[in-house]
This record gives sequence, C-alpha cells and structure tokens, in this order.
Amino acid sequence: MKKIFLVCSKASYPRLGPIQKELEGRGWEVYIPFTHDRPEAESQWYAQGPEEHSRMKSQLFHRSRERILVMDAVLTLNFDKDGQPNYIGGSTFLELYEAFMAGKKIYLWNDIPQGLLYDEISAFSPTVIHGDVTLVTP
Repeated sequence: MKKIFLVCSKASYPRLGPIQKELEGRGWEVYIPFTHDRPEAESQWYAQGPEEHSRMKSQLFHRSRERILVMDAVLTLNFDKDGQPNYIGGSTFLELYEAFMAGKKIYLWNDIPQGLLYDEISAFSPTVIHGDVTLVTP
C-alpha cells in the first residue's frame, strides 16, 4: 500500500480528517502529525521551560524524519493562516526539506506561498494539487 504523510500547521489539524478519509478511499495509507490528537502539546512543553520545549521539538524533528524516510509521498496542507495565504511554517518547511532530501514525492494543497522561502520550496519541485486529491499519485 502507498504511504503518505500529511504535514501542516497545527492550526490546520481540524481539516485533516476528511482529507485523510478521501486519500484512504483512494488506496493510500495515511499518516498524520504526531501531535494531531494533542495540539496543545507544544504550548505545554514551552510552559515547562525553554529547555523542555527545545528537547521535545528536537524529538519531533527526529520522529518526522524517520517517518518521512518510509513514506512514498508527503502532502502539505498549506491553508491560509492568520492572514497569510498558503501558509507553510518552519516545522513544515523542515519536513518538506527532509522529504526532498529523501527523494520523496512532494505535494502541496495550495500554491507555494510568496515570501522568504518561495525559491527554496520551488526547488523541491512540488506538485500543487489545488485541493484535488485525484492528483496525488504514487
């Protein structure tokens, strides 16, 4: 079975369910962010101090890398966030970079966001699907 990892800002977690179901219906084994069921986790770690927050973020980066290595593809759900169109934050960018370095197929839900990382994300040669999961192929 084809494996795909959905990556996004935690602000987009409520939108994962229907996309996950649609991909599963198309034969994908879908993996979602580690903190999907606990979107408050990061703020809780930070409340324990900057060292704990850094330690936990570091663990998540390592876990994401390990997960990406066994995926066939990564789908970035880059929805608008806080007035920023097609938002891709720092952690999501790092996951895209990991997928690129591992030679994985990269999909973006929406266009590459304009801004500081536009050239870098463009260099990953993502396939923009404009919300059409039928374009997500192995």
